[in-house]
Amino acid sequence: MLASEDRFDAVPAEPNGTAVLLLAGSSGRVERERAELLSTTGARVRAIRWFGGADQRPSPHEVPLELFAGQIGELRRDADRVVLFGTSFGAEAVLTTAAYATVDGVIAVAPSSVVWAGAHDGAWSSHWTLGGRPLPFVAFDAYWTPRSDPPAFVSLYEASLQLDAAATDAARIPVENIAGEVLLVAGGDDQVWPSDRFASEVEAVRTDRGLATTVVTHPGAGHRLLLPGELPAAGGARMLRGGSPEADAELGARAWPEIRRLLGDGALVPRG
Repeated sequence: MLASEDRFDAVPAEPNGTAVLLLAGSSGRVERERAELLSTTGARVRAIRWFGGADQRPSPHEVPLELFAGQIGELRRDADRVVLFGTSFGAEAVLTTAAYATVDGVIAVAPSSVVWAGAHDGAWSSHWTLGGRPLPFVAFDAYWTPRSDPPAFVSLYEASLQLDAAATDAARIPVENIAGEVLLVAGGDDQVWPSDRFASEVEAVRTDRGLATTVVTHPGAGHRLLLPGELPAAGGARMLRGGSPEADAELGARAWPEIRRLLGDGALVPRG
């Protein structure tokens, strides 16, 4: 059970039977404004804090996937469909969770195709655990140094993927296990990690198996998505994120019809 300050439910006036679990990335915040926006589709949206809250892990380090599975179970009591929506580390979370739990759809913004390392008190381990055991993860290149100030971490992630091919393969998220549709949204100028590359890798695995997958990209957009009506986020860790408010908003405008469709907006004609 989440503490009241660690969750927010946006309930539409006319629910359409879809429930959404909404996860932020490394900010750890409860995305209330985005939850309200998504609820305009008719979906009931629950935004949660998944680390740093009451009785939670203090950082994205060995976070149990059972936390998200429990929320899926709660949402399913009052919904016909459950869709997961996550950004950055939250996108990694929803893709990984959906590979082991049953959901009706996944929306992954600035996604990863592998599980990454997380640190707590100087100890490195997986971002996620399942059944109390850390999932395989990609470790970071200890010899990497930033090339800019503020740093662009995309080269760190790219270098780390090359360290150990076997470890990288073991850390791959088994996205072929996700039965529901997957929508991937990525910016081509992401300076945090190569989300467009990751989206392409996820798409390749799933389309090879005939699984419903949609990718929305924009070459000039960065790590942060701006959906219609959203304002650029302020604060966060000091780093380059790429993109521009204009390009990030253009990516959001491209993604919004697909998001509405996947959330069951009756105003749009579903794909058939």
